[in-house]
Amino acid sequence: MRIGLLTEGGYPYVSGDARLWCDRLVRGLGQHEFDIYALSRSERQEDEGWIQLPPQVSRVRTAPLWTAEDDGVVHGRRARRRFAECFGELAAAVCAAPAVLDGSEVAGGPMASEASRGVVADRFGSALYGLAELARDEGGLVGALRSEGAVRALERACRAPGALRAARIARVPDLLSVAAHIERALRPLSLDWYEDDGLGSVDLCHAAAGGEAALPGLLALHFAGVPLLVTEYGVQLRAHYLASSAAEESPAVRALLAAFHGALAAEVYHRAALITPGNTHARRWQERCGADRAKLRTVYPGMEAARFAEVGERPDGSGCADPDTLVWVGRIEPAKDLISLLHSFAEVRKEAPKTRLRIVGAPADGPEGALYLGHCKALAAQLFPDEAEGVHAVGDNPVSFEEIGGPEVPTLAEAYASGAVVVLSSVVEGFPISLVEAMFCGRATVSTDVGAVVEVIGGTGLVVPPRNPRALAEACVALLRDPERRARLGAAARARALELFTVEQNITAFHGIYLEIVSRSPVRRLVVDDTGDPLPFGVPAEAHVPGRWTEARLMVTGRPRWAAGAPVRATAPLPAGEGA
Repeated sequence: MRIGLLTEGGYPYVSGDARLWCDRLVRGLGQHEFDIYALSRSERQEDEGWIQLPPQVSRVRTAPLWTAEDDGVVHGRRARRRFAECFGELAAAVCAAPAVLDGSEVAGGPMASEASRGVVADRFGSALYGLAELARDEGGLVGALRSEGAVRALERACRAPGALRAARIARVPDLLSVAAHIERALRPLSLDWYEDDGLGSVDLCHAAAGGEAALPGLLALHFAGVPLLVTEYGVQLRAHYLASSAAEESPAVRALLAAFHGALAAEVYHRAALITPGNTHARRWQERCGADRAKLRTVYPGMEAARFAEVGERPDGSGCADPDTLVWVGRIEPAKDLISLLHSFAEVRKEAPKTRLRIVGAPADGPEGALYLGHCKALAAQLFPDEAEGVHAVGDNPVSFEEIGGPEVPTLAEAYASGAVVVLSSVVEGFPISLVEAMFCGRATVSTDVGAVVEVIGGTGLVVPPRNPRALAEACVALLRDPERRARLGAAARARALELFTVEQNITAFHGIYLEIVSRSPVRRLVVDDTGDPLPFGVPAEAHVPGRWTEARLMVTGRPRWAAGAPVRATAPLPAGEGA
């Protein structure tokens, strides 16, 4: 089977999202052939290069989302008219105010009614594919999407009767910002990936994320009928909402961009053959955004259990753990809420004065991560002055900040093994990777109830409300005082992780999903090998079942086989009143 793997900001680049998962998937499915179609996010990402690719990757094609040179395409009058109609319709679909629930007004978003969301989706999809056909016919849309005409079309849609309330107050800088964002998101329309020697030649498109990553899959489906599979371990629409709320943008920009991404997500979910969320939390988001429940298959991310086997399989169940130490492992950023963790640790120290807290991890990229780390260190110094036996002696702070690779924590597994209890204090979390790693190590855990935490833990750890330092402290103290309970929970956690969250489980699930999609997809072409024999999946799946129906048969030219031979005279009708 030939798979077109679609990525955005990740594989095959050295850094980026879903890089490890994609690499494990490709290497684990060596019986298939993979073509990689990757959208890069930055010049730095491209300069870092690719990881070493396995032999089953036959082709890699890349395109930047961070820049787009003018394609030099000059549209004639007819093409300009087509663009104005299609882009005007797309802008109208984005700006249209739907029926509103709970006082929320988001075009096509989770709060919109099903009927209004369907109307927006139809208009948006028709306009999107109209732009794609224009880009294919004319050689690109980069200049058109950057033109003054695109901004004016967006302005007319915002001023039209029935437009979003927030859109009606959009100013010129707002319109320019929204138009630039839409132009960036629609750059895949101008790529030459959709011909018969590109995505048109694969058996299945597998998008490693929603949004822009899945857009080439939509076009391959539209132009060549290639089925689309979408995997979302972090829902792109949810990520956009979170990023938009933190950005300093006007209400009009936030509303219009939310409407655009909501409409794009709805179109992806509607056209995909199957959707594979990474957890129930992501699945609920997808359903609220219009995904058909019948298309959803939950597939947990696969992680390498072998790297944690030495710690997790130690016979005493505790390894090298310090029974008086709490451990936090992860990327240091505001979403992890280390401030609440430090205040919680102050409560723990009141009940268990010998307890220590080890924070293991590097700050997130950018100045925000370094600033947050500095703030956490300052708070730790304020809450826990250096402990010393005498007035003139120098003591140690019970809170330490460390990174993987240092003398105390040379490996990730040893970081988890260095304490009795692993703590997760996040206020925002998708799939908690650090929690699964702790489970592989057989650690007892205390976590906040965010994202997919409860689904991952499944009763093998303690879960408390987020932003509640007292509850977090009480759970930690309960486990610190009960080593037998820690051992039981740790063993159960490791067993659960080995059952649900391994690479092998993930690869097996996707292998079955690939077969399911291709087996029920129509045959678009006859593919043969060097000897002239049809390749697997070039013919319907039922043709591989032995039987006389698989034998080659020639059809009679001009009429079907059942019509061959002499004609049969019809039975004369019986006179009225006769018969049975």
